Amino acid sequence: MSSSTSAASSEQFQAPAAEPIPDLSTDRLILRAWTAAEVDAVVRGDRLAHWAADFPAEGDHVIAGLFAEHPAWLGAHGHRQVVERDSGLVVGSIGMFWPPSDGALEIGYGIVESRRGRGYAPEAVRALTAFAFTAPGVQSVHATVEPSNPPSIRVLEKAGFRLCDDGSSPADENGDGGVVLRYQAAPPAGR
Repeated sequence: MSSSTSAASSEQFQAPAAEPIPDLSTDRLILRAWTAAEVDAVVRGDRLAHWAADFPAEGDHVIAGLFAEHPAWLGAHGHRQVVERDSGLVVGSIGMFWPPSDGALEIGYGIVESRRGRGYAPEAVRALTAFAFTAPGVQSVHATVEPSNPPSIRVLEKAGFRLCDDGSSPADENGDGGVVLRYQAAPPAGR
């Protein structure tokens, strides 16, 4: 993810007009589309009552700042908030970086510190990955992670992803690059 924020972050975010996006549900979570009001609140640094005390995390600020530049990320196959069913609180976010590139789609995720260690991240990754494979043109789903982030590696492995490549990442907009691991989900049977 980029650490820059959108120049439009001081303006109110306008979500693209589209059909309502259905929730994705798991046993313990609901993956719900972001609303324009939630994006605005994150960008402005406001707190909403339905957020866990430590939401949004740093990555959520970055992603919310990029939604104006990447409106497709808020479509049906884009980013969602992770809602804990028991409490109704937003405890993280997860998303696909839409559209696919040559049939490949990248997924990213984060759960706030207060809810880590409960298995929420792998549960959310499995649900969104299964949904990703229903999208037109998606042939593979992958995630990249730095070797210095073993908890994220465990999330991917628990979600059924397997290491498929490691090497130097392309330089980001600051000219920095580094070693990343690429994990890929197995496509559903019949693909």
